Amino acid sequence: MAKSTFLQDFKAFAMKGNVIDMAVGVIIGGAFGKIVTSVVNDLIMPTVGMLVGGVNFSDLKLTMKEGVPEKLNEAGEVIEAAVPAVTLNYGNFLQQTFDFLIIAFCIFLMIKGIAKLNNMKKKEEEAPAEPTPEPEPEPSAEEKLLTEIRDLLKNKQ
Repeated sequence: MAKSTFLQDFKAFAMKGNVIDMAVGVIIGGAFGKIVTSVVNDLIMPTVGMLVGGVNFSDLKLTMKEGVPEKLNEAGEVIEAAVPAVTLNYGNFLQQTFDFLIIAFCIFLMIKGIAKLNNMKKKEEEAPAEPTPEPEPEPSAEEKLLTEIRDLLKNKQ
């Protein structure tokens, strides 16, 4: 019995609108991230690199220890394996930072636009279809008395 309750609870949770909306958002976000990465890598960074002297940012690195090439004997056999260089690839870090900033800015614009649309929708829902005229305020006791006096004086003449 506990097993079926657990499965029913999970099904109720998984079918809630928020979970499905979140899943769709994650999928679209992943695809959107690829598009923005392509824009950064293929359009923005080459332009920025050209403006700063033809630098390819993803190739920027600081070599901490030089690599050792492999050693071969006269027969062409490997005597000693090659040791790769130890590098800090800060150019790739810059590239990823630009990606993040552009994605964050685009998401900010999207959220701002969605919030604006929601506000417009709320204002439409709150606004009445036809404005109802305000009822005229009831005259005070003084005004009523003065009106009666006026009417009596009119009738005497």
